[in-house]
Amino acid sequence: MQVYKDLNIGTAKISEEEKENIPHYLFDIKNVEEYYSVFDYQKDGRELLSSFEDSKTPIIVGGTGLYIKALLYDYTFSNDEVQYDFSHLTNREIYDEIKKHTDDIDIHINNRKRLERRLNMCMNKSDNNTLKGNNLLYDVIFIGLTTDRDKLYDIINSRVDKMISDGLIDEVKAIYDRGIRSKAITTGIGYKELYRYFDGELSLEEAIELIKKNSRHYAKRQYTWFNHQMNINWFDVNFEKFDKTEEEVISYIEKGYEFNS
Repeated sequence: MQVYKDLNIGTAKISEEEKENIPHYLFDIKNVEEYYSVFDYQKDGRELLSSFEDSKTPIIVGGTGLYIKALLYDYTFSNDEVQYDFSHLTNREIYDEIKKHTDDIDIHINNRKRLERRLNMCMNKSDNNTLKGNNLLYDVIFIGLTTDRDKLYDIINSRVDKMISDGLIDEVKAIYDRGIRSKAITTGIGYKELYRYFDGELSLEEAIELIKKNSRHYAKRQYTWFNHQMNINWFDVNFEKFDKTEEEVISYIEKGYEFNS
């Protein structure tokens, strides 16, 4: 989501001050109206990785597990995705078919175009036409920062409150007023919920609570993905003395790690 211009508060995009003069890549490279896929990220990310000198060690920060895995593993994308015909199905029937593939559906029942697209993606994926490959292409150290689940959820809730106080509503309203309903907006947490508020489907309080709920669910899915898909080395965060966490991670990297391969 941070590849998109104008999506700043809702994506917790790093500020120039926070970058501390360290080069950061793939920020603000697309307009919010544009489509940026996992294939695009794989291509752009691998070009960057190939550009670094041997003395430089890039740090990939995320995020969406599928994107990271597509970047680092031998994932290939099919150019011959099948386009299925769903004209014989009602919106409800399409919705029910999607449910057979996933419970993660954030599409309104009346949005026929998006329903058809999602079901087409699900069917192609189940036919193994989209992604394949499970071997690492790079020497990688996977590091995860974690904390107690209740603490994590409190952090998420507080973070959403801070986004609201920092101007998230105005950020989303400016995009809404431009009539933009791109994939980034209709699927991005913090944006899709406030769009429903501006559409009159939710009260502001309901939209904010839904942002918190969806953020918590997303964090849970992230844990599940990384634990099942990658060999993550987890470190409990010391919030009072974060330098202690840094020391643990650095010590692990310098002395105790084994490259995943």
